[in-house]
Amino acid sequence: MSIKDSELILNPDGSVYHLNLRPEHISDTIIFVGDQDRVEKITKHFESIEFTTQKREFKTQTGYYKDRRITVISTGIGPDNIDIVLNELDALVNIDLETRKPKQNLTSLNIIRIGTSGALQADIPVDSFLISTHALDVNGMLHFYQIDGINNPEIEDKFIEHTHWDKNKARPIIIINSTYLQKYFESNTVLKGMTGTAGGFYGPQGRVLRLPLQDANLNSKLDNFSYKDFRITNFEMETSVIYGLSKLLGHEALSLNAIIANRANGTFSQHPKQTVEQLIMYALERIVNI
Repeated sequence: MSIKDSELILNPDGSVYHLNLRPEHISDTIIFVGDQDRVEKITKHFESIEFTTQKREFKTQTGYYKDRRITVISTGIGPDNIDIVLNELDALVNIDLETRKPKQNLTSLNIIRIGTSGALQADIPVDSFLISTHALDVNGMLHFYQIDGINNPEIEDKFIEHTHWDKNKARPIIIINSTYLQKYFESNTVLKGMTGTAGGFYGPQGRVLRLPLQDANLNSKLDNFSYKDFRITNFEMETSVIYGLSKLLGHEALSLNAIIANRANGTFSQHPKQTVEQLIMYALERIVNI
């Protein structure tokens, strides 16, 4: 059965609605960044750029770094934007846009997030790099999909018990990364940890300006959570949804974090742009080997 026009919206030129992309515009290796200005901070290192487009916050460039064709796309901030980006990228490779039917032979994309994050643990230094081995989803968006088989109920139950998780909030979900991709990016200079993904920057991450929090102690509970080898090392706003949707859709995904703040110590990087640039080069040199 064909997918209805209202469910898979295409622009007049046949491109997917939000991203403004057609299948030939993207590689099977895709770098996610949040900030649209960071796209060119990556592609300035490319030998050539063959395609550029932008619609709203979604800026895309595809080109070559050494002999590897790579697409870089800005997702904007937050889980809702990742829902748009990943579903539309999957449609480009796994749905025939002419017949509007899913393909018989599916394509798996390699998706690497290069982003900034704040550490929750005092021993995670500012300006370090961290691979998210797992993602803790506390924003609830993934519950709109059938997630059986990608979550980890044993760890989730321990987290709920430890934090006295409020029953009015969405149940936390813990999702593992792509172990296939991790082996290309891990080294003795890169830390590993479980990354929390919040649905907002202020209240959902424990920041107080004028509004009181439902649980003012949640950040300290996150800091103190420990079960077997698991602890929560850092907080950001995209990783869990990247991992969850990638697992459900059959793609490989890995989140690389430049730690530019330490919430436990109250410190912030003195040179965050340099730290991000170093992570970009670290990632590019390993992507060519995938």
